[in-house]
Amino acid sequence: MKDFIDLRSDTLTRPTPTMRKAMAEAEVGDDVYGEDPTVNALQEKVANLLGKEAALFVPSGTMANQLSIKSHTQPGDEVIIEITSHPYNFEGGAGAALSGIQFQCLKGSRGILDASQIEEGIRPADHHFAVTRLICLENTHNRGGGSIYPLEKMTEIYRLAKSRDLFVHLDGARLWNASVATGIKPQEYAQLADSVSVCLSKGLGAPIGSLVAGSKGFIDRVHRFRKMFGGGMRQVGIIAAAGIYALDHHVERLREDHQNAKSLAMTLKEFKGVSIDPKHVETNIVILDVANSGMTAAQVAEAMKKEGILIHAFGKTQIRMVTHLDVTAEKIEEALRAFHKVFGKKES
Repeated sequence: MKDFIDLRSDTLTRPTPTMRKAMAEAEVGDDVYGEDPTVNALQEKVANLLGKEAALFVPSGTMANQLSIKSHTQPGDEVIIEITSHPYNFEGGAGAALSGIQFQCLKGSRGILDASQIEEGIRPADHHFAVTRLICLENTHNRGGGSIYPLEKMTEIYRLAKSRDLFVHLDGARLWNASVATGIKPQEYAQLADSVSVCLSKGLGAPIGSLVAGSKGFIDRVHRFRKMFGGGMRQVGIIAAAGIYALDHHVERLREDHQNAKSLAMTLKEFKGVSIDPKHVETNIVILDVANSGMTAAQVAEAMKKEGILIHAFGKTQIRMVTHLDVTAEKIEEALRAFHKVFGKKES
C-alpha cells in the first residue's frame, strides 16, 4: 500500500509508540460502575483544565455535543447556532432525532457570530414560537478554516445568554488549538460556556475519545443520557490513558501544526488558480478555493492523490487541508512540490 501524506483531517493521527505503551500499561476497571481509575483520572484532569466541577468521558465528539444539547433542552426547544457549525451539518440530524430540537441557523463571519446577531434571533415569549433555550458556539471553527472565537465576542455572548436565561454550549473539539495559538488558557474560554466538549483524537493524536465538562448536576444528567445513547463503556482506561498521555505531551506541540499550516498557505497563494488568504490560517486548518484553476476540488484531489498526497474536497471548488501530528515540515514541503506539479507558479 502506498505511503500517502494525509492532509484530509487531524482525525487521521495515529497513536505514537510511547502513547501505545501508556495504553498497554493502563490500570483499568469497569467504567459503567465508575471503577476505572484511569478514566476517573482523565475526567478529573479535564475538569480541572477547563475549570469545571466535573467531566465525563465519551466515545466521540458528536456524542459529546449531542449529549450536551440533550441535557440542556427539551423537545420543541430551539437552539441558536452558526449555519456552518459541526452539530448542525455533520452530526447526522441528531439534534432533531435524539433531542427533538430545532436549530435556528445564523450566518457568521468564518463561523463567528456577534452577540447582536444572536440577540435578534432570540424568540419572544409567545406561544406561536419555539422556546429559545441554548446557544451553540464552535472554537476553533472547522468550516471557518480553524478560526478562533475572540474571547471578547464569547464574553458578550455569554453575558447576553445569562441576561436572557439561556444556556451556552461550546463545541471545543479543537479548543486546544485555540489556546495554544492565543496563549489564552482553556478554562478562560470554558468559563464563558455552561458546557464544553473537547476532543482527544484530533491534533492531540489519541485514537478515540472526547469529554463533556460542566457543573456536577449537568454532568449527572449527561451521564444518564450517555447510558441511554449506548455510550457506557467498560474497561476503557486503555483508551483514557491515551488521552492523559496526549494532554501531558501533545498540547504544546500543536504550535508545529500551526506553523506548518501557515507555511502551506503562504506558498499556496503563489500557485496558479489558487485563492487563499494566509491571514485566515490561524491554527491548523487551511481552506483554499480552486475556482480559477479550471478544475473542480474533486479533480484537484484526484490529481494530488496520484502524487501521493491526500486532501479533502470541501465542496465544488473548495479544498480543506489539516496539519497534524503525523505531518512534519518535510512532508509539507513534499506536498507543496506536488501542488506545484498540479498548478504551477503564478507569473510574476
